[in-house]
Amino acid sequence: MALRFQSNVDFTDVPIPTTRAPPPASGPTIRRAKTLTRPERGVAPVPLINPQAPSNHGVSDAEYNGSDAWRIFSRIVTFWAPSFLLSSLGGLKDKATQQAWREKITLCFLICILCGLVGFATVGTQSVLCPETARLNNDFIRVGTKPGTLGVQGHLFNASSASASNGVDFRSLAASLSGQDITQYFTRSASDFSSCSGLSFRVAEDPPCYSQCPLGNLNSSATYRQLGLEDTGNLVGYSWDQVAELDGFLVIDGAVLNLAAYMSQHPTGIPSDNVDTALHTILKTQSPTSGKDGTRLFYSRSDLKSAVPCLKERYYAGNIDKITPGCFASQLILYAGLIVILGLVIVRFIMACIFTWFLSERLAGPPDSSALNRKAISPAVMPEGANISVDNHNGTAPWAGPGGAAKKLNKNNKSARSLGSSASTLTPESSPAPVMNLATIGAELFAVCLVTCYSEGEESLRTTLDSISRTTYSDTRKLLFVVADGMITGAGEKRSTPDICVGLLEADPRFGNPTPMLYEAVGSGEKAQNRAMIYAGHYTVAGRRTPTVIVVKCGTEAEAAAGKKAGNRGKRDSQLILMNFFSRVTYNDRMTPLDFDLFRKIHILMGVTPDYFEVCLMVDADTKVFPESLGHLVNCMHHDQLIMGVCGETRIANKRQTWVTAIQVFEYFISHHLAKAFESAFGGVSCLPGCFSMFRLKARKTTGDDWVPLIIKPEIVKEYSQNEVTTLHQKNLLLLGEDRFLTTILLRTFPNRKMMFLPQARCRTVVPDTFSMLVSQRRRWINSTIHNLMELVLVRNLCGTFCFSMQFVVFMDLLGTVVLPIAISLTYMLIVGMALNPPQSFEEAIPLMLLVAVLGLPAILILITTGKMVYVFWMLIYLAALPVWNFILPVYAFWHFDDFSWGETRKVEGETKGDSHGSGAGKFNGAAVPLRRWEDWERSRLRKLRREDRRRREFERAGYTTGDGHFLTSGVDVRSQYDGSDTYSLASSDEDHWGAQIGGYNEHNAQYPPPPVGLVMPQDDALHSAKTVDASELEAMLESGFDDRPSSNNSPSYSPRYQLSDQSTTQLVSANGYAPLSRQIGSSDDILSPTSPNMDHNGMSRTGPGGQRQHYGPLGPLDPATRI
Repeated sequence: MALRFQSNVDFTDVPIPTTRAPPPASGPTIRRAKTLTRPERGVAPVPLINPQAPSNHGVSDAEYNGSDAWRIFSRIVTFWAPSFLLSSLGGLKDKATQQAWREKITLCFLICILCGLVGFATVGTQSVLCPETARLNNDFIRVGTKPGTLGVQGHLFNASSASASNGVDFRSLAASLSGQDITQYFTRSASDFSSCSGLSFRVAEDPPCYSQCPLGNLNSSATYRQLGLEDTGNLVGYSWDQVAELDGFLVIDGAVLNLAAYMSQHPTGIPSDNVDTALHTILKTQSPTSGKDGTRLFYSRSDLKSAVPCLKERYYAGNIDKITPGCFASQLILYAGLIVILGLVIVRFIMACIFTWFLSERLAGPPDSSALNRKAISPAVMPEGANISVDNHNGTAPWAGPGGAAKKLNKNNKSARSLGSSASTLTPESSPAPVMNLATIGAELFAVCLVTCYSEGEESLRTTLDSISRTTYSDTRKLLFVVADGMITGAGEKRSTPDICVGLLEADPRFGNPTPMLYEAVGSGEKAQNRAMIYAGHYTVAGRRTPTVIVVKCGTEAEAAAGKKAGNRGKRDSQLILMNFFSRVTYNDRMTPLDFDLFRKIHILMGVTPDYFEVCLMVDADTKVFPESLGHLVNCMHHDQLIMGVCGETRIANKRQTWVTAIQVFEYFISHHLAKAFESAFGGVSCLPGCFSMFRLKARKTTGDDWVPLIIKPEIVKEYSQNEVTTLHQKNLLLLGEDRFLTTILLRTFPNRKMMFLPQARCRTVVPDTFSMLVSQRRRWINSTIHNLMELVLVRNLCGTFCFSMQFVVFMDLLGTVVLPIAISLTYMLIVGMALNPPQSFEEAIPLMLLVAVLGLPAILILITTGKMVYVFWMLIYLAALPVWNFILPVYAFWHFDDFSWGETRKVEGETKGDSHGSGAGKFNGAAVPLRRWEDWERSRLRKLRREDRRRREFERAGYTTGDGHFLTSGVDVRSQYDGSDTYSLASSDEDHWGAQIGGYNEHNAQYPPPPVGLVMPQDDALHSAKTVDASELEAMLESGFDDRPSSNNSPSYSPRYQLSDQSTTQLVSANGYAPLSRQIGSSDDILSPTSPNMDHNGMSRTGPGGQRQHYGPLGPLDPATRI
């Protein structure tokens, strides 16, 4: 086969050439130039989670696949806590729990070190490097800089009010050179200098006043008062150039000495006086440009070194005004921190404004007609040549026709087809390359809207589904994909979440009752296998009919019998149902029974095969989407093919409910309009919120000749579906924040593609309203943020370079998150310190400037972006709660690094802490979940229909008749609607053991025609002739079921199905006999469970035939557990 493949396929056909203009620009975001050369990189990075070896058992407590160095380091840090103490006193019995505790203590230890380093850099650096004695150098005032001053023994005096005395004119001296030394004019004696006693050098023995000293005593304060000289408190400073220019001045150890009088008294050297010889050497022999520094000479000889104190005391005139190296380093650190932090804050502010003003509006606008009229690859073509074979040169999907479009078989076409290769299902035909004009799809891409449910109530679910259905996006281009995570009843709810979801659906009668289908779930042991039922129909509200698929995870037979959270596998498993499905559709990979059932129902509801879907909107079940939001997000995807994910602005719906919700308003606002807006300018949003984000399933290459799978890329799906994790780091990545982890692996796999934020797309969500719920939620968010940023900071290919890169911004975010406790403590210390001692210099005011910039710029951003003054009020509330945000919540989260539960965020009736949805005992039987290609499932489906049709005919010949509700009755055509599918074979048998894994319905049955396009009111005569039903009759009908089908009319085209609604005397019937289910507001005691037809919402069994009570499992009569 390999040789045959090589000889028949022309590799120049891959990729498929297109006739389109050169690729457009990157979109209305900042260009990345050389950074964006290969956005479709095919080599995936090293997985974040080490893949486990295939095993039938769960991970044992002793297994550990983390770094050995990290494990050893954690044991060194926690040496004081041996294992037997943790087991006996701490209650940590197994080794995995003990190791997680050790890693938590180690992380807290490292965070304390980082906080200490930040505190030392902020407060301690100046005290250590520049102590109080060295800080005096900052009090020097340089000679010649302050008019009207003179120097006396290094102290600066103000001589502006001094009068002339004994021939000394102070004002003229100050005017000639302000700050010059006038010590030689004051009376003094050699005995006044104690440091000179005992020295035999002439520089110490000579009388200071060898000539007349006209002024009074140097050491008397009365002298200065009489002369009118005022001490300024500053010292006289000299520069090296000034010392070089002044005669008789030299420097020893930073002190400037005035020896002009001594040198005039001894113009020639004194024999046998080493100090005099050294002074003449420095002042007469050395070049003046050298600065006349005698430090090295005097400190190199002991006899000269002994004279240094005497010289400083007797001839001191000032000091070199350069700061010490320690003070210089301290100031350097201070200014560097000012530049980096203030620069980052200002750049974030400016870039956020630029994105909000200029870039986001272009992204939210409609796409250009030129972009829609170009030609590109069709959705029917599989990426990377996944389906190319001998008789399928174009690589189209098996369900697509030769030209790339699905076509129904002609009824008279009964030619048999050979089975051939399972990877190839197209007959060799000469057909054009599957290139299509994008105007065929138009501006509205096919979008699937994923809504994940767990324990939400009916009001929350109805609000979310109503908001999505009411969006301005066309119903023909969006699909509601609701996943109910298990047979769960929320706290305070009367009905289970699946019952509520299905109760809101207008079920399509063509599909009948769904059958539980197997699929591979996210779990370990027995929980790696799960079952789900697929309800299909439409969601109707305000005249809108949105195609809807509801996936109810009902659990295995053993789980259904146990009845405790059956089917629950977590939100990530709900997302992976959709991701796995579209990944297998995109590559024609082997499907589970659930995937094939989804394929059939989505195709029937939407009218196109699922490979036409390009984008996926992920919404939580407590989120209300604004009407224009879905269109804005799709427009953003249109403008730039390099965008793989985009989120909108999330606002708070219950902002005024409690003080807990009030303090979150500004935090939500600033995290979007400042942080995410800045990151969007470079296409690097580090976290797309799971409550409201859109991801691109697959993107066309910039050349338009091939597809690039993104969120459904097999490597991403595999990494996102990991469940058997053992280290604390892996558990914080996977189990606490699915949305951030998904964003992280997308950025790691495609670092040159873009993650965006679009402020025009908005939604409202319900936030925690109690402090315990807020603490639980933020514990998960903070810990997930830290561990994801630790991985994201290692991605080198992000936009930018060095300090101007997203990698540096991620590093600053990581550092800022872990030092929040010390940051808020230093902030309050700064405020108190500034209030007690206001800053006197620019250096002292730098921390205050940083604080004003960090807190003030967001207020300006609010006024710029919203123009609403009310947000300033919300900002003040947020600032008042800063200790909660920056101290209480982070410290609590750090100490609970080893807590991987969801806490108080989502409560379930009867749930206790520690209940896990992913871990299970026992073995996982991988063979129990069949995996087959689509064409194999399609063959089995047709064989099942033929088999049922044959049995029906046999029953009719024997004199029996089938009931009207027999959904397997064919009656029309049992051949495939897919022209390209290989479903007929001369060697095939009608008997197929896969029939039990295929949904029991035939959508082509004439007994159940397609549903109407819209809601049609009956004619007036029908309203007048309608029968009014009293309360007793209505109660009997609701109890036994009502199907008013005339028995005399056996025509298959006439099959009206009615359902009466409360207080209604009319029947809403369409022209083709199909009546939608009525929407009921509220609930009553007689509402039947949609997933349990014979049980009410309280779990009581209904009366069956003969008056006997029938007890069913959670899934009703379809539940296999009823046979246990």
